[in-house]
Amino acid sequence: MDFLSKIFRGDRVVWMIFTFLCAISIIEVYSASSTLTFKTDYWRPIMRHVTFLLCGLFIVLIVHSCRPKYFSVTLLALPLTWFLLVVVKLTGAETNDAARWLSIGGVSFQPSEFAKVCLIGTTAFFLSKYKNTEKNIHYRLILISTAITCGIILLDNFSTAFLLFAVILMMMFVGQIPFKKLFVIIAGCSLAIGLFIGFLFIVPDKFFETHWSRPVTWKARIHRFVEKKDAKDDTYVITDENYQVTQANIAVARGGIFGKLPGNGRQRDFLPQAYSDFIFAITIEELGLVGGLFVLSLYVFLFIRTGIIAGRCDSLFPKLMAMGCALALVLQALTNMAVAVNLIPVTGQPLPLVSRGGTSTLVTCVFFGIILSVSRYENKRGIQREEEIDEELEKQRVEDEQKMTQEQMI
Repeated sequence: MDFLSKIFRGDRVVWMIFTFLCAISIIEVYSASSTLTFKTDYWRPIMRHVTFLLCGLFIVLIVHSCRPKYFSVTLLALPLTWFLLVVVKLTGAETNDAARWLSIGGVSFQPSEFAKVCLIGTTAFFLSKYKNTEKNIHYRLILISTAITCGIILLDNFSTAFLLFAVILMMMFVGQIPFKKLFVIIAGCSLAIGLFIGFLFIVPDKFFETHWSRPVTWKARIHRFVEKKDAKDDTYVITDENYQVTQANIAVARGGIFGKLPGNGRQRDFLPQAYSDFIFAITIEELGLVGGLFVLSLYVFLFIRTGIIAGRCDSLFPKLMAMGCALALVLQALTNMAVAVNLIPVTGQPLPLVSRGGTSTLVTCVFFGIILSVSRYENKRGIQREEEIDEELEKQRVEDEQKMTQEQMI
């Protein structure tokens, strides 16, 4: 047995997807970080990113070695993330009028990313205990946990809260929550969002600027998106507000079928956040439509493969946990891609494992580790593979002991 088979266990398709995404990430972040090199030096941006990817790989190896039953600890960790979310709201560093980063001991991180993992694990745990009764406590606990988590995140990050809520809703569907209850949740939330959007456009901006500035940003993004869709070619004017989206559109248009090849993109020098939020636009410019579809297919294959892995599980908790992780990754990826090609307003969501990031990259690796752990311990093929590896290791250990004994006798 080779060394890699001993270390990289679990589903090989998921490992291949992880490897391809990391490789694309290194190439495209290196190319798209040109604006950062002027602020530091030529190598520092990409070395930082590679360091986070290596740390992420180490996290994947640790998490995929843990049995899925231990992931239920996220139920206990969820209240801690609530506390951190409140702390970051009160004392965290602000970026674009939103407090998302918390710094402890010189290390900055986003508590909302860890809240994703904890809420998905908590929901999977309660769904695994769910029984279809009128007074089922687990269903209510799911709603309460989701409302608190998404509610706190919503104050500064609407897109993250919305995507997380969508993931939980889909997990409830997979967990066989009656459609009637799901319909009530969807209808209620749709009505609340509609009223909130109406509230945004009725209340003057001065009120929000005084009490809560974030809705002003949301309102401006909706305005810019609508104006871009409604404008004619001869009346649309590039301004500071729509500059980012315009440069992304230019990058996508320049890509063509096969792209300009890595390192030959031009819009990386003009597009803000080319290495993070708009990395997919740079990917299309340099790798073309073919490269963009390949990246998209990786996330689609990840979702399909995770569905196959979950379908082989006998236990409900690991099945739901794996599906929740895959849904979180794929929905975020689709959202990032939709923004890059101007299908939806700007949201600020990174492309999982491809965009340059810190906390988001590490949490994405946690999701991959969970999926690999489920493939390793919770289905027949994975268990059989683990037994074969253990037998090989035991056989090799015995052979090494016999060899040492013979050498000592000589």
